[in-house]
Amino acid sequence: MTSLEDLPIRDDLRGRAPYGAPQKAVPVALNVNENTHPIPEAVAHDIVARVAAAILTLNRYPDREFGELRQALADYLGHGLDAAQIWAANGSNEVLQHILQAYGGPGRSVLGFAPTYSMYGLLASGTGTEWLSAGRDDEFELSAATAVAAVLEHDPDIVLLCAPNNPTGTPLSIETIEAVADAARGIVVVDEAYFEFAEPGTPSALTLLDGRPRLLVSRTMSKAFAFAGARVGYLAGDPAAIDALRLVRLPYHLSALTQAAALGALAHSDEMLAMVDEIRGQRERISLELSRLGFHPYRSGSNFVLFGGVDDPRAVFEHLLARGILIREVGIPGHLRVTAGTEAETTAFLEAIAVSAPNGANKMAS
Repeated sequence: MTSLEDLPIRDDLRGRAPYGAPQKAVPVALNVNENTHPIPEAVAHDIVARVAAAILTLNRYPDREFGELRQALADYLGHGLDAAQIWAANGSNEVLQHILQAYGGPGRSVLGFAPTYSMYGLLASGTGTEWLSAGRDDEFELSAATAVAAVLEHDPDIVLLCAPNNPTGTPLSIETIEAVADAARGIVVVDEAYFEFAEPGTPSALTLLDGRPRLLVSRTMSKAFAFAGARVGYLAGDPAAIDALRLVRLPYHLSALTQAAALGALAHSDEMLAMVDEIRGQRERISLELSRLGFHPYRSGSNFVLFGGVDDPRAVFEHLLARGILIREVGIPGHLRVTAGTEAETTAFLEAIAVSAPNGANKMAS
């Protein structure tokens, strides 16, 4: 059988592995930061009706500029945005890919702050953009001084700021974002995929867009909107910066079905986001209980918790998996990550991990 190494793929792709978390059928899946709450039934029926109507027109190409969806996204975001300042694609990963295709490429570089979302490096590789990685402060925080120093040292063409950060959950202050946006000569992308889970009153990078044409703010409907399977990501920025993305997108890249489904979800944004407060509550419950058990959870503004103090992450992962609970190994020694799910899912996780607690009260059964 032919192997990948037998094929004439690009040299810079040899030896690399594709992105992917384990996909297993388990009762409690808390590994990929999905919103585990189902879409409200009444909303689902409206979305189905809109998709059904779109099916009747599938003999025609969809709106290439997805104008109605862009306006709906602008209305959802607020901040005085209009449709010309919005872009969308099949998940925020494709949005980021468009940015790297337009502003990165051979001879150009993109800077991130490790540990951060692993797709950033893969997207850089796929577009021939040099990936530069800078460090963080203690507890995975990122101060303005640390971030700006890295920007000035590396002088990248693109800076990627994950706010809050994945996989650590660390919130990123608006002061740090503003300092980087003002220090960088190139494009600054603020990935706010988990922003809806931040504490109420947390300022968004959207507040910084005015007068900063090289600042882009990316969002997704996968997380807070419980729309991961629909694959809808979007960004806000200067109309001219968005025009550049048209140069690299595939024609009609957002299907009529995707546009219809997204419009249905946005028409019911209040109902779709009604579970966010509950998820925040489960996140705090996880952090408090993990602390009590002797683990070290980190500050999180997302729908997940990274925790350290794990002597053998693989053993704990397998212990939980044997009990039907799937969480995530993120490649940070001594750490694991868990999504905040429903109350029942959180309870199942906490009861199962208690026997692995490092405080000595409970030890994992052999």
